[in-house]
Amino acid sequence: MRYAQGGGLTDAERTMRERLRLQAVERFESGQKNAEVAAALRISVRSVERWRRACREGGEAGVLSKGSPGRPRLNEVQVARLERELERGPLAHGWTDQRWTLARIKTLIGRLFHVSYTVEGTWRLLKRHGWSWQQPTRRAI
Repeated sequence: MRYAQGGGLTDAERTMRERLRLQAVERFESGQKNAEVAAALRISVRSVERWRRACREGGEAGVLSKGSPGRPRLNEVQVARLERELERGPLAHGWTDQRWTLARIKTLIGRLFHVSYTVEGTWRLLKRHGWSWQQPTRRAI
């Protein structure tokens, strides 16, 4: 399924879609054909074929929602630990100077929590938790 603005399903839409798949599984078990299931649930035959294959390969669990496709997020305990580690400074984590960059913080998150963020995602995480972008001013020699 393609989405016009690059978006996906909301949690409510995902739940509704999952209910449809579970209804389709009940109909598969009662012996209905793909076209009958598609007509009854008002969905495409192609989707029914995909769901039947997933049901055949993984049972009812094969058609359940996999959840949001978004990036894994750090929980509050992990964010608190990240903030403590950031306060320790880059030197404590093996960098040669005292500047935190988004790339370094991204690397630190990967090392500490085994979670991959993009540089932009790292910035959004920090901004969401009250961190701001700062650049030190250079002193004239």
